[in-house]
Amino acid sequence: MSPRRPAPTAAVFSSANGPSTLTDWAYRELKDAIVNLRLRPGEPLREAALAAQLGVSKTPIREALSWLERDGLVEMEVFKGAVVTGYSRRDLDEIYELRLLLEVTAARQAATFLKGDTRRRLVSVSAASRTALESTNSRRLVQLIDEFDEILFDSLQNRRMRVLIGNLRDHVKRIGHLSEQPPGRLAASVVEHERIIQAITAGDPEAGARTMREHILSVQAQQLALSDSA
Repeated sequence: MSPRRPAPTAAVFSSANGPSTLTDWAYRELKDAIVNLRLRPGEPLREAALAAQLGVSKTPIREALSWLERDGLVEMEVFKGAVVTGYSRRDLDEIYELRLLLEVTAARQAATFLKGDTRRRLVSVSAASRTALESTNSRRLVQLIDEFDEILFDSLQNRRMRVLIGNLRDHVKRIGHLSEQPPGRLAASVVEHERIIQAITAGDPEAGARTMREHILSVQAQQLALSDSA
């Protein structure tokens, strides 16, 4: 029998969809808190305190912290124990290098293998994004941009690639929360996503790869410029 999921006792944690074990649940709770900055870079993660907040023993917390270290969201420091990671310039360079390797390949594959209903969902998200942009509904626009990623990458046939891109998406989302939105970034993303979707729905793998690469390089340039000026 699976253990019953306890109710979190601290506002820093939010509910997750019921995973199969306490370690799964603790991992998802902690990851959500880190990605959404309820636990910020440099913050210590003490097993006893987290166990008390989440209403579990220290064992699933310890295992969850080990998983988060694997994800690059937590690091172990001498004399300090586990702490939430931050991002150096090198970290950002590595993350965007991986995005170019994985997401460009994903877009190329999507243009070849994506099914009609998934393509239609991408077109629908593109149209909704344009409407949100024109009505200056930035909150809705951010949701739609995330939805674009979910539709495109969750439909990949290569499950290992899905896992790797999923981890990157957690980092990209957190980096976005940690920095100001560059002026015009959302509008540029709408246009860039439209080009990617046009290439994919046209069944043009090379255009899909090219437009995805252009999008990632555009985001990278603006993100690094913000990092350098901070």
